[in-house]
Amino acid sequence: MTDWNPALYRRFEDQRTRPARELLARVDLAPAARPFRIFDLGCGPGNSTELLVDRFPGADITGIDSSDTMLADARARLPQCRFERHDIAEWQPEQAPDLIYANATLQWVPDHPVLVPRLFELLAPGGVLAVQIPDNREEPTHRLMRAVATEGPWAATIGEAALVRTKILPLGAYYDLLAPRADVTDVWRTAYQHPMDTPQAIVDWVRATGLRPFIDPLSDNQRAAFLADYVGRIGQAYPPHADGKRLLAFPRLFFVAKRAA
Repeated sequence: MTDWNPALYRRFEDQRTRPARELLARVDLAPAARPFRIFDLGCGPGNSTELLVDRFPGADITGIDSSDTMLADARARLPQCRFERHDIAEWQPEQAPDLIYANATLQWVPDHPVLVPRLFELLAPGGVLAVQIPDNREEPTHRLMRAVATEGPWAATIGEAALVRTKILPLGAYYDLLAPRADVTDVWRTAYQHPMDTPQAIVDWVRATGLRPFIDPLSDNQRAAFLADYVGRIGQAYPPHADGKRLLAFPRLFFVAKRAA
């Protein structure tokens, strides 16, 4: 895939940051004699990292991402923090973190039955693993991008793009992975309803994230034809409401697990 587009991602920053705030609100860290060591996995342009800076002043905060363009944006936004390029699947901190925070990130990292316990075991005593994962693979946005990909003349070019994103586990499976290891485990699911002005706005939202593996391999002409087909289908799947806006349903799965002190 091409690199991420921070400007397109930030277009809906308020909506994308809302679940990050709600995830952070469930994080309970006891006062420590030293500054907290915090890692923001998949920090993107730094919007979630900024929440951590505000919540934990004086903490040692490092943002982790695999995108050079996102990291450049994050460094410009928060020069007081460290930002490092790593593959989360292989990431290993030099010192045990007090908080590992991953907002809308782990859907791109495979093998959750191995990954999630591994991240939890990296924590310092009393540390917290806090994760939010989009759970929208079966929403019309994502079902339709798969349909357009397989039904159009670009099917061979796109290939198995749907496999780029990990199929996440049921909510209870994350509880089962963490509860035997954790002192406290909290899991929940929320379906946000985002009012969007037009079908094109919905497409722009997913174009910054989930749609990328489908359209990145295409030529300019193929991409334009794919998007025209997709916008038409999105317009039918998300009809206007009384105020003319379209409601984009966006389910998200959350879990927070705290290690015994």
